[in-house]
Amino acid sequence: MRVLLLSSCLFVGGLAHAANDLPGGGIDPQALSRHVRVLASDEFEGRAPATEGEERTVQYLIEQFRSYGLQPGGVDGSWVQPVPLVRAQLDGQAKASLALKGGKRALANGVDVTLQSLQPRTRVQIKDAPLVFVGYGIDAPERHWNDYKDVDLHGKIAVMLINDADFEADAPGAFDGKAVTYYGRWTYKFEEAARRGAEGVLIVHETAPAAYGWATVKSSGTSPLFDIERGQAEAMAQHTPLRGWMQRELAEQIFADAGLDFDAEKRKAMSADFRPVALDNAKLSVDFALKREQVVTRNVVAKLPGGEHADEAVIFSAHWDAFGIGQADAKGDRIRRGAIDNATGVATVLELGRVFAAGPQPQRTLYFVALTAEEKGLLGASYYAAHPLAPLDKTAAVLNIEMFSPDGATRDIASWGKGRVSLEGDLERVAKARGRGYSPDPNLEAGFFYRADHFAFARLGVPAITIGPGLDKLEGGVEAGRALREKYFADCYHQACDAWTPSWDPAGHAADTLLVYDLGAELANSRRWPQWEKESEFHGAREKSEAARR
Repeated sequence: MRVLLLSSCLFVGGLAHAANDLPGGGIDPQALSRHVRVLASDEFEGRAPATEGEERTVQYLIEQFRSYGLQPGGVDGSWVQPVPLVRAQLDGQAKASLALKGGKRALANGVDVTLQSLQPRTRVQIKDAPLVFVGYGIDAPERHWNDYKDVDLHGKIAVMLINDADFEADAPGAFDGKAVTYYGRWTYKFEEAARRGAEGVLIVHETAPAAYGWATVKSSGTSPLFDIERGQAEAMAQHTPLRGWMQRELAEQIFADAGLDFDAEKRKAMSADFRPVALDNAKLSVDFALKREQVVTRNVVAKLPGGEHADEAVIFSAHWDAFGIGQADAKGDRIRRGAIDNATGVATVLELGRVFAAGPQPQRTLYFVALTAEEKGLLGASYYAAHPLAPLDKTAAVLNIEMFSPDGATRDIASWGKGRVSLEGDLERVAKARGRGYSPDPNLEAGFFYRADHFAFARLGVPAITIGPGLDKLEGGVEAGRALREKYFADCYHQACDAWTPSWDPAGHAADTLLVYDLGAELANSRRWPQWEKESEFHGAREKSEAARR
């Protein structure tokens, strides 16, 4: 079946989806495609924070929001919320080597390993630091799990596995089966090793448990790092001197040199009885200079003031940043354009702003937020959550948008992770009202719930979800949708080929944006407050502010 845009209806799979029953002529597929084309153009240089690409991005967003008749929602009546950060990057090449029993091996940054640091220093120099395998690098008392039993990591490099112990286990155990927990995220692993006083961390990369290939690790790991501004003591305690990843093949060599089988040791790490294993046959040496500078990047914020309940808020968000200019790919292309990830989300926020501004005044105030530095660790969202422009206890919901599809329409829509929040049921309901379905995240093992900006709000109790495309394509069904998704993550995620093309089919993007509008309009004009389920880890945080919503 084809997707046809007519003057009055958007037909998806033979089902009429009203378009012009919305203000402003409804959701415009061509406007969505145009926004993506502009934001992902070479002129925007991959939209990296604190670059010329950011300046062009911010100005474009402000121009669009202003043209719709929205009001500035940022600081001091402006369109932006400044986000002060520190940018750290290697200053020149990194030298690295591994001394093994069998001899010394030079390590190439970006090929064998990725090497970075967020500690406030001008140079990282490590000489012959022994390695210790700490399994999955998890300390979770509530799950009766500790991978750090009786180990002293001072002066040592912690080698650990990505994801958590259930991912490849024969049966679900302490970590929710294949649905990765926060303990499986690389961010947690780096933080925990720092708390343990490690000299460095190297995470062993494997494509399936990481949910992306080495090309993604290389792209991210050889790009500048960003961090929130911290005092000297806090920054030293928060970060290890060295952090990075290593290829599985390198890990196998290190283990074999110690007379160990990597797969056998990995299997042992899946048990709560695991104990750290010294790999001190291997000694790591690194030397690289660091360039650190304070930068200010920006969240772009527009608002549509509410009426009777203007002190309450609904947020529509998406991150505007991508990975900028990096190392050349096989075709010599250096611009990581971020068309799907996440110019599509920003395009949806822009189009929602236009349509809502063309309609009647909502009861609650609506915020349209393009967040910065998501790719650097949800930093823009985390800064907003710590310095909210509308009180979080009276923010009804955050509807975050990520990676809508350029491949035409699907029968379904999805959300990221298993949030245990009423918004998931609400999304299903509005989808059914438009003759479509809702699919829970089909890839819980990828840990997307912890990898999108809504998480910065959720952890503070605000009901929040990230909405993404479904997989059940009109042509080819789930099998075709899954194949397209897997190809994207294998070949183009965070790569130069994540680009807009003339073959882009925005019909599915428009149909999904329509559902976000439906849910947003309902939230904007109701007295209902979305809720976390009692089993959710965020229920307690929201409950503490219950009195403010009475």
